[in-house]
Amino acid sequence: MTFTRFIVCGDSYSEGMSDEIINGKYRGWADRVADQMAKASPEFTYVNLAVRGKLIHQVVEDQVPVALTYVTGKETLVSFHAGANDALRPGYQSEVVTELYKKTVRTIAQSGATIMLFTVLEKTGNKGKGAEIWERRFSAFNRAVREVGSEVGAIVVDANQEHFLSDRRFLAFDRLHLNSIGHDRCAQAVQEKLGLPFDPAWRTPLPPAKKTPWVVEKAVTVAWFFVFAIPWIMRRIQGKSSGDGRDPKYATPTKWPVVR
Repeated sequence: MTFTRFIVCGDSYSEGMSDEIINGKYRGWADRVADQMAKASPEFTYVNLAVRGKLIHQVVEDQVPVALTYVTGKETLVSFHAGANDALRPGYQSEVVTELYKKTVRTIAQSGATIMLFTVLEKTGNKGKGAEIWERRFSAFNRAVREVGSEVGAIVVDANQEHFLSDRRFLAFDRLHLNSIGHDRCAQAVQEKLGLPFDPAWRTPLPPAKKTPWVVEKAVTVAWFFVFAIPWIMRRIQGKSSGDGRDPKYATPTKWPVVR
């Protein structure tokens, strides 16, 4: 169907970190999808309420009520993706998060909007204890996404169906967020799911990576630890978030595309 409004709720993934920056804002997969939606409907407007670092209860309390005021019916597509930041915390309570996630999806469904949900990539290409915890937590999270998605008839975008996406070259230097190539691949996948024009080459894996010298690899890891890992740990200790004090990119229905 042709959507006349696209509303995005979530965290850094939906905000668009760490894609190219346009007019002082990360572009991201959602902006890219909005570009295609705008071509299909002259009345199209776009709302992106996502803010980096937000936990699921913050997305549910701060973003979803605002999003619901802008729903006009089935022709409004609401993207909801939250809970990944919770799963990265040491005291993660899976049952609490998944129950709130399901409850929120049902609430959005009651508005009459079309809903789009996302799973999280379970196999990241990493190894070790951390990778095992990641896979276990997100495997359970993804089951909940699929269950409630099936229940309410949501569109579910499942990254786990395409194993090549575990290629770390789709990630930014912080090893957590998508880079521009990753955001473009995600946008193309969403566009295909929505029946919008898309580049079928998005399923083509990147060519084999050249082997990185051991010294360079270790130097990059050390740089990553000081630039990203330590600040992340310090924010957790201080009870702070990278999204504190940040406003959404497009908090009200915005005629799209904006002048760039």
